[in-house]
Amino acid sequence: MLSLGAWGEKSNHEMVSAEGLSGDAERFRDMRASEQVLDYLGERLRSLGATHFLVSGVPMPGRPIEPLILRFDWGEPRVERQSGEAVSTADPILALPLRMARAQVIATVPEEIVSGSELYRSAAAEGAETLIYIPVQAFLPFQGFVLAAGRSIAIDKPALILLEHSCEEAFRRLLALRAIAPERPGDLSGRERRVVGLSAQGKTASDIAKILAISQRTVHAHLQNASEKLRARNKTQTVIEALRYGQITL
Repeated sequence: MLSLGAWGEKSNHEMVSAEGLSGDAERFRDMRASEQVLDYLGERLRSLGATHFLVSGVPMPGRPIEPLILRFDWGEPRVERQSGEAVSTADPILALPLRMARAQVIATVPEEIVSGSELYRSAAAEGAETLIYIPVQAFLPFQGFVLAAGRSIAIDKPALILLEHSCEEAFRRLLALRAIAPERPGDLSGRERRVVGLSAQGKTASDIAKILAISQRTVHAHLQNASEKLRARNKTQTVIEALRYGQITL
């Protein structure tokens, strides 16, 4: 089970004040280049004690993460993977934003990540022990996250909430600057989302056909396409995965 770090724990790093973080939204709005946004976000994370950080979109099932990575500052340069990717989409640490609704400090890292995550092992080899994970869910269907690691990360609960807001504002600015496309490769189409959303509400294919003024055959085709994109085996799993990946909301 994920464990929150001890709030207010002393370290060699100065605590980031709530007042200091609260002005970030205004600062981001004044930035005219994506590099400014990412540099400033990196400075914020380093001021907390982070030595490694990753800013990215969450890839859809079966899709690579590389095209969605905005900043990868992960310590010493690593040997390039045979696939040519700096980050493996299969790394278990990347599943966290799909399981977390809010930002967390993770002081006790789950065993599945300790043993299976190349990203975590790389950071731990350089002394990082604690993770900050911030999912960004304000711009659905796009989903993003900020991951940071460090030996001694100093942040209290109010500051973490404000940092979460700061990350959201950073993504808002990146979207405005068109550094991020609002939809990810593999996203459902608008009509596929509508069909899956109605299915999630308990509507039958016949109901959906009447509501959307299309044939039942077309309804089934949209559901099949959605299932394939989400790597789902049946309609129920399609709905579950569509919710997990921000394709629909209830």
